[in-house]
Amino acid sequence: MARFGLTHRRAVALMVLCALLWSTAGLVTRYLESARAFEVTFWRSFFTVLSLLVILPMVRGRAVFAQMRHGGKALWLSGLCWSVMFTAFMVALTLTTVANVLVTMALGPLFTALLARIFTHHRIPARTWLAIALAGVGIVWMYGTQADLSTQLNGTLVALLVPIAGACNWTVVQHSQAQGHKVDLVPAVLVGAVISSLVTLPLAWPLTATPHDIGLLAFLGLTQLAVPCVLAVWCASRLKAPEISLLALLEIIFGILLVWVGAGEVPGNSVLYGGTLVIGALVINELMAGKEKA
Repeated sequence: MARFGLTHRRAVALMVLCALLWSTAGLVTRYLESARAFEVTFWRSFFTVLSLLVILPMVRGRAVFAQMRHGGKALWLSGLCWSVMFTAFMVALTLTTVANVLVTMALGPLFTALLARIFTHHRIPARTWLAIALAGVGIVWMYGTQADLSTQLNGTLVALLVPIAGACNWTVVQHSQAQGHKVDLVPAVLVGAVISSLVTLPLAWPLTATPHDIGLLAFLGLTQLAVPCVLAVWCASRLKAPEISLLALLEIIFGILLVWVGAGEVPGNSVLYGGTLVIGALVINELMAGKEKA
């Protein structure tokens, strides 16, 4: 893919596109007719598998599948983390609002910092501790004033699995790279999609999705997961980690706006104010990190 000349400006534009594509899941799920929870996850993961089986040989060559067999345990651990993220995200969308899920997912960089401190003894800067504290206040603000607190919390607890699994994934990748073993994240996404499909199929049985639902979930498998994941990994070769983290936060803004305009799911004031505090803390933390590495 390098032959297309990925400049910094193009990488930024592609990451914005990735964030937009990732953000479509919430809106699409609001237009499903009969598919729910685990069945939604199964179909999306299944079509992600089919999409990557076509895309991977195109961008990595036909030898990519043979190389996966020698990927080591880090590849499979990363795939397991991806499967948790895929499953928890779609189930959470059926239990609570899109805004709640997306803001909760934004805690990923902070969980990553905490895991790095625990498992790799990486020192956490004061700015990150402050960001963790402010994000915590924002989350309490979001849910402390909601009337249907028990229902919202169920969805939030499921959604929390996404940033936790994401933090574990990043820790596995970093540890593997420190040991001199590179983890190819795109094949790991394929492994995650396969695991997610196999685990959720019996939980989703009997399948009730209509052709309309299957078409929408096929769209998500291709354009909301497979394509942006490949593009994001490509962009990671050109952009610094703080830049990627900041641009990925656009998924939250796009996702909330899409369901607001397209499905009439208006976020409450507590979500807007608490979510702003969470995102603001993350933005400031990443901007400061970028200045320190410049």
